[in-house]
Amino acid sequence: MKQLISFSVSLILLSAISAQKITYKVSFPNAIHHEARIELMASGIPAKPAIFKMSRSSPGRYATHEFGKNVYDVSATDNAGKSITVNRVDGDVYEVPKHTGTLTIAYTLYGNYADGTYAGIDPESIHLNMPASFMWMKGMDNAPIEISFDLPKENKAVIATQLVPTNKPNTFTAPGLQYFMDSPTKIGDLVFRQWAISNPNGKSFTMRIALESAATPSQVDELAGKAKKIVEEARAVYGEFPDYDYGTYTFIASATPFVQGDGMEHRNSTMISIPMNTFRAGDLQEVFAHEYFHNWNVERIRPKTLEPFNFEKSNMSDELWFAEGFTQYYGELLLARSGLSKEKDYLQTLAGLINVKLNSPGGKFYSPVQASNHAVFVDAAVSIDKNNYANMFASYYPYGAAIALALDLELQTSYHKTIDSYMQAMWKRFGKTEIPYTLITMQETLASVTDASFAAGFFSKYITGHVAIDYAGLLAKAGYELIKANEGKPAIGINTRVNEQGKFIIISNTTKGTAAYEAGLDVNDEIVRLDETGVKNTTDLTNFLQGKKPGDAVVVTYKHRDIERQTTVILKEQLTPAIVPFEQMGNPVTDDMKKIRLSWFSSNVK
Repeated sequence: MKQLISFSVSLILLSAISAQKITYKVSFPNAIHHEARIELMASGIPAKPAIFKMSRSSPGRYATHEFGKNVYDVSATDNAGKSITVNRVDGDVYEVPKHTGTLTIAYTLYGNYADGTYAGIDPESIHLNMPASFMWMKGMDNAPIEISFDLPKENKAVIATQLVPTNKPNTFTAPGLQYFMDSPTKIGDLVFRQWAISNPNGKSFTMRIALESAATPSQVDELAGKAKKIVEEARAVYGEFPDYDYGTYTFIASATPFVQGDGMEHRNSTMISIPMNTFRAGDLQEVFAHEYFHNWNVERIRPKTLEPFNFEKSNMSDELWFAEGFTQYYGELLLARSGLSKEKDYLQTLAGLINVKLNSPGGKFYSPVQASNHAVFVDAAVSIDKNNYANMFASYYPYGAAIALALDLELQTSYHKTIDSYMQAMWKRFGKTEIPYTLITMQETLASVTDASFAAGFFSKYITGHVAIDYAGLLAKAGYELIKANEGKPAIGINTRVNEQGKFIIISNTTKGTAAYEAGLDVNDEIVRLDETGVKNTTDLTNFLQGKKPGDAVVVTYKHRDIERQTTVILKEQLTPAIVPFEQMGNPVTDDMKKIRLSWFSSNVK
């Protein structure tokens, strides 16, 4: 009898869940003023107060975003169209205390910031990031969703999205909230290019570019050609494409003066927006490469700290140095392998990564895990107070990419493998299976392609720790010398400008280890004289330093809070690194060195 009762209860619950549905109707009666009118009809609601929310975070971002600020004129009606009570119980939370199981919430959305995180509404161009645009009902995450668009007459009504099309005009579906919120949508005057791709098992998919731009047909073709190279090089890393849920992947790209610069990965698409007065396909290739590599790394090879994604708060992760940083490394590597970037440019990029790890306080004194944790405050997060990031934070993008470079060289010189072997192992264990990983299981996976001792040491020194990396020794094995780009040139270590009052001031925090920091100079101090030389602008400062060398003592007269003071600065050598091929230094390049270079500058596409 107990089993029968339990089975009956289960059937009732299953029936209730199956009856649940969310339907959105989106119209644009005031699009010229960046407003949309959105109706959310929920059916199959349990017999308790219904809670509706605007998200406070968005997939691909990790900080909180106050999307609720752009929602107003909220009302509620029952299934007969009669007004019912809706209470605003928090800034982005609305409650309907009484209902009959079906109700409609309607509201106005303002959107005037077209990028990967927010929304942009114009009669000619509708640009929607879903968490920034759509209220959702708490507790109905698994309810199927249908959305339809009633578009302005000026709109060309070409729609690009990873939502599932239906046989009804301008109407799409999603299997649930997580997929819906991960499905950016662009509607307007879009031009498409598409081609077929396939996996070793014979399964085929469609790759698409949906471009909003004033580009000519030949320019669109050029972009598609570059994208094809990037797509194939990315596939070559893993040996296969992801199994796209509905058979299609879409680059949703805007290259116009009316968008903000951004790139945001999603499961079966990416939203790319680049402000551009004159179309240049080359300016899009780097963000195409980075975002497409996310198909594997972060969309399917996912850290447990981001599973499931929480739309109600920030999403802190220990592993963004890998999810974003290794993707940053591969974005540049794919361009080099496909011939879309040259050796000189690639080496300059690597030097910049090394500089972050070796010379920034965030890279020297804090671990990649700590940098990842801080994403909840820096990943497009908004604040107005001053911070000390210059002395305690290094972006997990270049920091993680610098770690990837070190791992790549370690694997090549000690194990005769490239970093691809590690990414392939992560894909097979976590990506294809879609089992979230942790730091511990990442280390285990590295051990599987190296050995336990190496993996434990690498993680303890460079992932949870912040030990300096011998990039000079590693690069030498590839036939490159790590030098100081400005050897022998002195630096004070200040960023300056002339402010509105004509004062020559330090405009950002001085950083640990610089001459200025050690002498007690800091942001907002006004520089008056260096020794007996008056300085009024950056040119004066540069001219003064031309006659100096590292180790020289300079008396700096400055004003702190309008009180004139003096301090002695001991000039230090500029530390910016550069990478130079052995050939330019007159040194021989061995076959082993050439092999490493080939892994960077030759295609892996068969």
